[in-house]
Amino acid sequence: MITTKYVNYKQVLNLSGFHLIIISIWCTLIAFIYHIYRWEWMTIPWVAVALIGTAEAFLVGFKNNQAYERLWEARKIWGGIVNTSRSFAAMVYAFDTKNEEIGQFDLEDRRKKIVRRHIAWLYAFREQSLVPVEWEHIKFEEDKLKSTDQKRNRLIKAGFPDYGRTSIFLNKYLSEKEFELQSHYKNFATYLISQQAKDVNELKNMKAISEFNQMQLQDCLTEFYTLQGQAERIKKFPLPRQFASTAFVFNIIFIMLLPLGLVSEFSKLGDWGIWASIPFCITIGWMYIIMELVGDYSENPFEGLMFDIPMLSICRTIEIDLLQMTGETDLPEPINSKNGVLV
Repeated sequence: MITTKYVNYKQVLNLSGFHLIIISIWCTLIAFIYHIYRWEWMTIPWVAVALIGTAEAFLVGFKNNQAYERLWEARKIWGGIVNTSRSFAAMVYAFDTKNEEIGQFDLEDRRKKIVRRHIAWLYAFREQSLVPVEWEHIKFEEDKLKSTDQKRNRLIKAGFPDYGRTSIFLNKYLSEKEFELQSHYKNFATYLISQQAKDVNELKNMKAISEFNQMQLQDCLTEFYTLQGQAERIKKFPLPRQFASTAFVFNIIFIMLLPLGLVSEFSKLGDWGIWASIPFCITIGWMYIIMELVGDYSENPFEGLMFDIPMLSICRTIEIDLLQMTGETDLPEPINSKNGVLV
């Protein structure tokens, strides 16, 4: 998530600098050829270009709107995880039947185990959400453009030592037996919630909580399953490629035709007008590229890039809140933004 009030110019160039160079070369080349040879046949009426640009603007606008919907829904899902996590931990510590047969230390250990396992679930779920799928940019860059991946994303992940340390968190908050079970489950986060349900039921069986209390806690666990499923739906189902790819192809066609329409219009001002068309052509083309890239990078909110949901920061916030509920005083530091990016 970008946290600066205005987008940093380095972030903009990091995202679209290559496209800007290509547009500049193309617009300059067309103006140079037209100035030297005066080939009237290479120009096209500006009305035709304007119609294509208008149609492309509608298509890109539709794509960006749908991408924002996916991004905002992902943020609401993690907002629900925050609220339900706090409620779940509060109920674990609030519910008590005052059964004298239950040792207070045993009950406290069971409560801590449940809360700490929930923190482990947060980090396990976050790590599962970051696994690349074939239509995401991070997957394409890892497979095809490894050098570009390192260069383009150096401002995105640099300086976040906790970014790839999920196994350390799991080892901290899970028992040794549960930690070793990671390799046995393809969806380890789902397994952790199922274990929570068993422990909550055990609290009810030993009469540490009432049956009604157990139902309330189980409702929270069901909500975690629901929220996890909603996030997995966004992760596993892309923005339909027929919309995303069509907008991209039409954008290229429009930018290819743009200088052919502008240069004939500006040539009416004289020879200097031909060269004056270059900055206008570059500016218009670059604006359309930026609109395309904004939607393209926003449609996948769980890639781990600077446009995505700050899951690490949210996990750390919940972790701190829950540890305080258990009485811990040695708390981790909140995640702060670096280079204008919060992850």
